[in-house]
Amino acid sequence: MEGTVFTPSLEGMKHIKTEEGHMLTKPFLDCCKLILPVIEKFGAAMALVKTDIGGNITRLETKYLTNPTKYNHLYTMVEEEVQAKTAKSSSSCTNGLLWLTRAMDFLVELFRDLLAHPDWTMSQACQDSYSKTLKKFHGWLASSSFTVAMKLAPDRKKFMEVIAGSGDIGADMENFCSTFSPFLEENHKFLASVGLDDMKAS
Repeated sequence: MEGTVFTPSLEGMKHIKTEEGHMLTKPFLDCCKLILPVIEKFGAAMALVKTDIGGNITRLETKYLTNPTKYNHLYTMVEEEVQAKTAKSSSSCTNGLLWLTRAMDFLVELFRDLLAHPDWTMSQACQDSYSKTLKKFHGWLASSSFTVAMKLAPDRKKFMEVIAGSGDIGADMENFCSTFSPFLEENHKFLASVGLDDMKAS
């Protein structure tokens, strides 16, 4: 593998925003897709997260493909749903973007934990990042399933070796967190501006 597992997404992030500062749908979704191989390396511990992320990417991508010109900007589909009063539906693209962003928050927090706490096991890092991000939005059932799954987290040393490839994994992980976070913050800010950033899981 040339570089680390983060190399393709770091490259992709350069294209998420237009020069005018608009978030673009396809480059953002492509970047989220490029993180899936990292999640795969977690095995069973991240099966739920991977399914969730994959499903939300597909939902947004399907909508985008109905009219790529119209939905070129990421927030257009949300604005359309807000006007149609369908944004709060569990099957809406708004809901898809919200949960995709939250899942990415969890991953960024997890990578930050791995960088900041070299002595933590993978399970500890997963639990900590989950409690800081997704947990407050999950009901009892989702929270319990997640907690059980986290116990299946792989050995940290093996995991780091697998994702490192031929690159500097620490630098790439840090770069990923610092570059991707502002895009996620912007999503939250936008969703909050239309009153939709606090939806919980049913």
